[in-house]
Amino acid sequence: MATSTYLSNPTFTCNSVDLSDQCRSATLSVKYDALESTAFGSTSRVYTAGLGDHELNVTLLMSYSATETYATLAALVGTATTVILKPSSSATSATNPSFTLTGTFLETLPVIDAKYGELSEIDITFKGGVYTVATA
Repeated sequence: MATSTYLSNPTFTCNSVDLSDQCRSATLSVKYDALESTAFGSTSRVYTAGLGDHELNVTLLMSYSATETYATLAALVGTATTVILKPSSSATSATNPSFTLTGTFLETLPVIDAKYGELSEIDITFKGGVYTVATA
């Protein structure tokens, strides 16, 4: 019987700063270019992994307090950093893997996205980087 995961306490760390208390959603997509390596004698196309082109989309509540959203991200625009996602704040394990993008690039930071009477949220995208998964 299949089970589903209910994420009640995931963690998001950016540049060694825990922004879990500001994070509303996160989607990490792992992608590699498909390079065709079909050769004579093949009866179907064959592919091998090329360059990684990973992407992390995050929705954060905007806070301008020290060590919060803006203070953490402002200096990272146009640079590479490390981000870490975990399904739970528990210790890293086979059932709570730690997903890391090292050297991922933050291209854009919306410094304000406000609507009257609503909490300010921003959507950011980290591009590229080396993808690793830790289970211990």
